Amino acid sequence: MIAVHARCTCGPREPFQATTITRRDLGPHDVLIDIAYAGICHSDVEHAWSLRGKSVYPLVPGHEIAGIVSAVGSHVTTFAVGDPAGVGNMVDSCRECASCRAGLEQYCTGGRVLTYNSIGRDGERTQGGYSEKIVVDEAFAVRIPESIPLQNAASLFCAGITMYSPLRHWNAGPGKRVAIVGFGGLGHVGVQISKALGAHTTVLDLSPAKREDGLRLGADEYRVSTDTGTFADLAGSFDLIISTVPANVDLDAHLGLLARDGTLVVLSIPKDPLGLSAVSLLNNRRSIGGTRSGGLAETREMIEFCGEHGIGAQVEVVHADRIDEAYERLMAGDVRFRFVIDISTMAKD
Repeated sequence: MIAVHARCTCGPREPFQATTITRRDLGPHDVLIDIAYAGICHSDVEHAWSLRGKSVYPLVPGHEIAGIVSAVGSHVTTFAVGDPAGVGNMVDSCRECASCRAGLEQYCTGGRVLTYNSIGRDGERTQGGYSEKIVVDEAFAVRIPESIPLQNAASLFCAGITMYSPLRHWNAGPGKRVAIVGFGGLGHVGVQISKALGAHTTVLDLSPAKREDGLRLGADEYRVSTDTGTFADLAGSFDLIISTVPANVDLDAHLGLLARDGTLVVLSIPKDPLGLSAVSLLNNRRSIGGTRSGGLAETREMIEFCGEHGIGAQVEVVHADRIDEAYERLMAGDVRFRFVIDISTMAKD
């Protein structure tokens, strides 16, 4: 077993503390990644604070992982020592169900294994990227292009693929008009990807303060959703709207922004059930959909696409001792636009 420094929480709202966890010895198809940066995702907070009521403690979160391969198993063919590599929100799946065979492991029906707060095939509970190293099957690691700095690559393994997957599935590209609702940790990456795909891209956000950033990162338009006239001006104009906000939004109002056969995609899980009028769907033959991140093939496609187009998360790097502060700031919307932990600060003095 491999002992590594980590940060864990031992209960809802309990502060993070230094700890030591063990990683399994390398199997034939495993790679050992020395983690350089781990992103802090909204879902990390949900698990750490047990907002979904399913957390098991002690808990080491983190599913936005970027680092360097430091060892490989005897049968590994896709990585060599020294390769930059990342891990997202899955570390295994059944590999046999229809979804897995289609490269859609995120919809695995036979036993998807999450990077943390899950049970692996060995029967042990998984622990995430707020740690110095991780051992993972090579099939669930992704090579990072040299053109993306590791600190900017880490969050692409959640925010990047979560935006890339619906943009590709609903055919964002030249001649299409896309709106991104919420210009935060997900939205700021989604704008970059949508623009690089060739779509006319509009941001809809509550705050005018992020307008300059939105336009700088590629938005063709930045509209404040509470401004008088925004929804009237944009009525019936979008082919695809992707909502990234974790709060309940007025679905009827947003569906009214869709052109004929347009789709509104919901990525987050708001507190209350979704509510809308059937009339909003009947008009213009509109649809509402959702998506769960992306599979491994699509994640590899995403990271290569980002490398080719100079796309990365805009990040604030934090010390491991400041995770609790980062959580509070994240929930208050005080970050532009993603926190990542500098794992070199992980070791306990």
